[in-house]
Amino acid sequence: MITLEPQPAAKVRRPRASLHVLRITLILHTAFVIAQPIAAGYFLSGNVDAMTSVHSTVGGTIWMIALLQTVAAACYTLAGRGRIWPALVSVLLVVAEFVQLTFGYLQNFAVHVPLGTAIVGTVCWMTVWSFRRTARLSRREAKR
Repeated sequence: MITLEPQPAAKVRRPRASLHVLRITLILHTAFVIAQPIAAGYFLSGNVDAMTSVHSTVGGTIWMIALLQTVAAACYTLAGRGRIWPALVSVLLVVAEFVQLTFGYLQNFAVHVPLGTAIVGTVCWMTVWSFRRTARLSRREAKR
């Protein structure tokens, strides 16, 4: 009689280091995008230097942080075998923030304000998601 022993389950590769890097860039990104409406509020309350010294400088920096976030999200997706959507959303954020920067300098507030609100909401949502248990799952585990 032949007895078959159960095979050990294959070890699932999960994102760890890449998730930590993504979390760090998301926290940095969140801090900067939350500072933007605060700086705009200072400008609207009468501090005219807030626009040139803080708001525009931080706006240019946010776009660069979004590029770093895209690299971190790509590492999370490719090297860490995490989900694909954070990388795709990060690419969309780079485009949205470039458009945001452009419309800010053009002083087209009909686009600048709602787009800024969408960016803040998206970055904050991604940051909260990155600390949830589901962010640690591999693509294979997330499909189940």
